[in-house]
Amino acid sequence: MLSHVPTRVFLTKGVGRHKYQLKSFEESLRKAGVANQNLVQVSSILPPKCKLVSVKEGLKYLRPGSIRFCVMARSDTNEHGRLIASSIGVALPKDKNNWGYLSEVHGHGKNEQQAGDLAEDLAASMLGTTLGLEVDPDKAWREKEQVYKQSGMIIRTSNITQAARGQEGLWTTTVAIAVFIFE
Repeated sequence: MLSHVPTRVFLTKGVGRHKYQLKSFEESLRKAGVANQNLVQVSSILPPKCKLVSVKEGLKYLRPGSIRFCVMARSDTNEHGRLIASSIGVALPKDKNNWGYLSEVHGHGKNEQQAGDLAEDLAASMLGTTLGLEVDPDKAWREKEQVYKQSGMIIRTSNITQAARGQEGLWTTTVAIAVFIFE
């Protein structure tokens, strides 16, 4: 029986621009290296013992036309100068037998740093609450990050983020994607 529990995951990102929105999206997937995959979006659980690998290693497992489960953040604009960002946050528990979390942030008005910090904050908050850690939501991310890491229950947080500004006469699309690999 085929296991539907991923053993590996990699993070990738891209930006695309074109006069048509769909083509802009396809260009962003091309830049991310996954345009030749049939992507199926899933929610935000990072399975126990799922290894985070590099994009280079992850791309080796892909075959054109594969159905590929992923967590995707996507943002589009056709407004000149409008700032958009897409980010995936990751929170890994110290105990590899526990699950971790992925989060998606996508929208307008946030730069790469702001979107990335928010994505990490969300992933860490979701993992933290499952581990019984309650942290003041009004604190800045850097303060909360220290509390989570000092708890000894969350080993690492990270993010991958793509930001861009809209250009005159074109659609601009940003994506950030966590791509799951099954073995």
